Amino acid sequence: MKRKILILISLQLSIYSLFGQNITGKWYEIQDPNADFVINIDKINNAYSGIYNWEFRDGPSTINAPIESVILKNDSLLIAINFSNFLLNFKLKKEDSTEIYKGFFYLGSRQLRPVTLSRSPIARDMTIAPIVEKTYTRQDTLRGKITDERAWWNLMHYDLDFELDIENKFIKGSNTITYTVLESKNDMQIDLQEPLKITKVVQAGESLSFTREGNAYFIQLKENQIVGSSKKIEVYYEGNPKAAPRAPWDGGFSWEKDANGKPFVFTSCQGDGASLWWPCKDHMYDEPDNGMTISVTVPQEFTAVANGKLTATKKNKNGTTTYQWTVVNPINNYGVAINVADYVHFSDPYNGMKGTLACDYYVLPENLEKAKVQFKQAHLMLEAFEYWFGPYPFYEDSYKLVDGVAMEHQSSVGYSGYINGYQGRDMSGSGWGLKFDYMLIHESGHEWFANNITYKDMADMWVHEAFTTYSEALYVEYHYGKKAGEEYIKGISHIIENKIPIIGDYDVNDKDYTQDIYQKGATILHTLRQVINDDEKWRAILTGLNTEFYHKTVTSAEVENYISQQSGLNLKTFFDQYLRTVQIPTLEYYFEDNKFAYRWINVVPGFNMPIKVKLDNKEQWINPTTNWTHEYTKETKNELIIDSNFYVASFKNMKNK
Repeated sequence: MKRKILILISLQLSIYSLFGQNITGKWYEIQDPNADFVINIDKINNAYSGIYNWEFRDGPSTINAPIESVILKNDSLLIAINFSNFLLNFKLKKEDSTEIYKGFFYLGSRQLRPVTLSRSPIARDMTIAPIVEKTYTRQDTLRGKITDERAWWNLMHYDLDFELDIENKFIKGSNTITYTVLESKNDMQIDLQEPLKITKVVQAGESLSFTREGNAYFIQLKENQIVGSSKKIEVYYEGNPKAAPRAPWDGGFSWEKDANGKPFVFTSCQGDGASLWWPCKDHMYDEPDNGMTISVTVPQEFTAVANGKLTATKKNKNGTTTYQWTVVNPINNYGVAINVADYVHFSDPYNGMKGTLACDYYVLPENLEKAKVQFKQAHLMLEAFEYWFGPYPFYEDSYKLVDGVAMEHQSSVGYSGYINGYQGRDMSGSGWGLKFDYMLIHESGHEWFANNITYKDMADMWVHEAFTTYSEALYVEYHYGKKAGEEYIKGISHIIENKIPIIGDYDVNDKDYTQDIYQKGATILHTLRQVINDDEKWRAILTGLNTEFYHKTVTSAEVENYISQQSGLNLKTFFDQYLRTVQIPTLEYYFEDNKFAYRWINVVPGFNMPIKVKLDNKEQWINPTTNWTHEYTKETKNELIIDSNFYVASFKNMKNK
């Protein structure tokens, strides 16, 4: 009996040593070289709590922040923290016979980075790294420049036809490219990225020779290319396309499973380019004037969803089905997408500015009931954005939401989440961010700014993201009032980094863009609205942009000039300041007896933005320049408050008495 008791006690002690470990005290993250993450866990009344410090070498830091929750379950440690309005979940597991926990942290269901917690800290160099000048390769130029081999022909139509072998992650097919000749030349550039390869190119029944330089193929045409004539080439290709390691930030195919273990496949390729998975003229400046046809062959138990409207379905004898989707409007390359799954389909037409808009939804079976509720916001979105921006730009091609990756695929918007806010969090901290589904509203807003109005060069990506991020505030304003919209935009302005200018480098497909194209870009537009100081004119400018540049590719300069012309203001220094520098305009001022003196500092030469202020609680406009203005008042002034809807700073000069 004593022997059994000793064995039982020994076993209990062993279990305690394995699962009953003491986790209180300090833990140090030892894997990330660029961030110092320390948590301090307490245990009070059998409940864990604590604080954390997260200091970044090149980003905002958080000190002495409370931990949301700590759960110890067997050898697993689950920690939740609120970081910059994002709920991050650490899912860690104890290493055998060590005081080390390893795992990952997640934003919602998305795995972000690996994490290792230890009792012992490591030495880190937390010196702020200098901004390194970007460098580019020959491939960057071939991808980002309008090369001679691209410039001589105008893209008219794509006819993309391929079969997807899901089991082997293999794609094989062809793209028939219709074009018109602008100059009589015979060398044509078509892009396709490794590991895919072009196997054959045919024109008028004759095979053509070609060479390859990285991701660019140069095709030697035999026919005379007569200016004004219409021509076609057929490009055949195959291979195992690149998998997206972290969609949508990394492009490629995502090969996932639904809740029933069935394949769930989708694409994303912004920045990396559509040539990740199909051969094309992979530059944003030229879109097919007459749209494209996308024919996808998949195993018959699945549905393939692409852009435009479904115009044909053919069941093949080999157990596959071919889905033909037709896009009648111009479409940008990265807006082309394919989604394959055991989809359930339902519709909810919208009565909009141009009549009935077909709204079709393709969702995984496990998401059907959630989608019927969440997707009601699509009509609210269309109502708000047609008011602010004009008619939905693709009535002929329909509007779709498709389970996959949240991405602005034209007329076939990728979606994920089924929760309000940005994966359940309000990025603005104002409360208004939880009134709408960020993924649905933001990605759909791109139908106007990205798909209707498209940048010619990725350096001008702010045209897509600034206006679309601003559309979130306009959505809030339309449904909840102007004050609510202002509170939302002010809230997201706290995310601005101001590390590098918003405008990138041209002719190189500059993918290393700043995140400021989102929140800072939106804040700039909100500031510009204040400067124009006429809400009807501002709305007319937004709708006018979508009319003037309807189904067109644009430069930042064209957008800037249009707004200047329509506003009646010279906005050159405004845009140069906010888009091409990281300096925040600063109003320097002082009071001296009955004199109020002010000027702009930290600005480009000639910056002269007017601004609304309160002087001793009395509202007025002032017109600072880079020179001192001395304004004399009847009464002594003591307090200046700048309207918080302007993205500026202020500095009270020490001369002030």
